[in-house]
Amino acid sequence: MKNHNEKRGAIDSYYRRRSALSVDVEDYFQVWAFSNVIPRSSWEGLTLRVGESTRRVLDLFDLSGAKATFFTLGWVAERDHGLIREIVDRGHELASHGYDHQKVFDQTPTEFRDDVRLAKEILEDISGVEVVGYRAPGFSVDARSLWAYEVLADVGYRYSSSTHPIEHDHYGDPHASSAPFCPINGTPFIEAPVATTEVFGRRISCAGGGWFRARPYTLSKKLFARAASTLEGPAIFYFHPWEIDALQPRIKGASLKSRLRHYINLSSMEGKLNRLLHDFTWGRIDDALQFSYDRKAA
Repeated sequence: MKNHNEKRGAIDSYYRRRSALSVDVEDYFQVWAFSNVIPRSSWEGLTLRVGESTRRVLDLFDLSGAKATFFTLGWVAERDHGLIREIVDRGHELASHGYDHQKVFDQTPTEFRDDVRLAKEILEDISGVEVVGYRAPGFSVDARSLWAYEVLADVGYRYSSSTHPIEHDHYGDPHASSAPFCPINGTPFIEAPVATTEVFGRRISCAGGGWFRARPYTLSKKLFARAASTLEGPAIFYFHPWEIDALQPRIKGASLKSRLRHYINLSSMEGKLNRLLHDFTWGRIDDALQFSYDRKAA
């Protein structure tokens, strides 16, 4: 593979600078933080809340005029066909988050291929549109799993937004590219990292998630504005529908660190998000990367 810096010039025609919005559609009990206390075998017995919270997100987007990319679990799509069609009908991009939130680097290439192919087929069958984008659960495409790009391209995806190039205890590489790049020689497949910026020479996240909930809004806005004006490509923001669901059940047994990360400032998230939606102009990732394809037929 080429050095990331060498790849930037090869894809100038594939992106343009703008703020791109993304939503990782999963329920509160499917997050990494609780995976050691909530086994997948118990998911069927839990009450789904993701449909209601995602529809609240859609309403917020309608009020602000924002468009977004919804990286959706195949598992969720199977259980709420109406939600999938609503995402598409309201003008947003439907993309894949895999089938059931398995970390990429915890799967074999064969297992990963089965996972991303199944998720793509489910989403396309329900929606009737082509699914070209993918985001790895927990940004789990890193040095341990670079093989995933060739699998994704072979299955039919055209881009990934699966890297968070910062220093983190679960994922990331602070030295990796912060700009979109082509990870496979000779193909137009793109990896589009979520937004980061530099503060005192250190790269930090300004892409959303727990950082957005924890920081004062004015600081988050300033950091994201800096990313949008300096990144060589779209500044991509992300969040989860469960982050505006302050009444979700509290999970017992998880570590204090996991609970702090998950529950911090849930009650203020919707208000902060609404301010962000009106302070920037938001679009879909596929549009920000300037894809051209028929969105009406898979």
